[in-house]
Amino acid sequence: MKVGLYFGTFNPIHTGHLIIANHMAEYSGLDQIWLVVTPHNPHKKKNTLLEDHHRLQMVFLATEDYPKLKPSDIEFRLPQPNYTVHTLAHLQEKFPTHEFSLIMGEDNLNSLHKWKNYEVLLQNHDIYVYPRINPQPLNPELENHPHIHAIDAPVIEISSTFIRKSIHEGKNVKPLLPNKVWEYVEHNLFYTK
Repeated sequence: MKVGLYFGTFNPIHTGHLIIANHMAEYSGLDQIWLVVTPHNPHKKKNTLLEDHHRLQMVFLATEDYPKLKPSDIEFRLPQPNYTVHTLAHLQEKFPTHEFSLIMGEDNLNSLHKWKNYEVLLQNHDIYVYPRINPQPLNPELENHPHIHAIDAPVIEISSTFIRKSIHEGKNVKPLLPNKVWEYVEHNLFYTK
């Protein structure tokens, strides 16, 4: 089975995440997309994150109508802060018959050289890249790499940061969130303080 790993804090998961994940599931040749909820991204301040179980629950709610999209809490059980290369090694050991790939935006691809053991990732895994609105010139080393696949996915400019800020300011951002996620956020008064 070919599995694309779409990592994120999903704080909260929004329609943009679903559009990209579903597009990858339908148009990239991958069998499933696992939305890997990261408990702590080494590049983000932890105090801005909702508790892990709330973010995982929102991913469950958002993906339950999409058979090819699966929530994953695999990183919750790994030492923190965790790195993608360690997660992939763990998954490969746990699911030896699966072939794991990464899904990322063009912006993340351009900073891939800053990732821990990025050469190992490039050597052993395919990377499916979706476009961003202001693409930076691609690192020439990566442009024609055989493991990097540019996917002509919709360009999405919705951010979880914008959603959190808007909710805090009392704005209605319901169209930006899957209905069940919106209800969960509203019920728990997330991001209002």
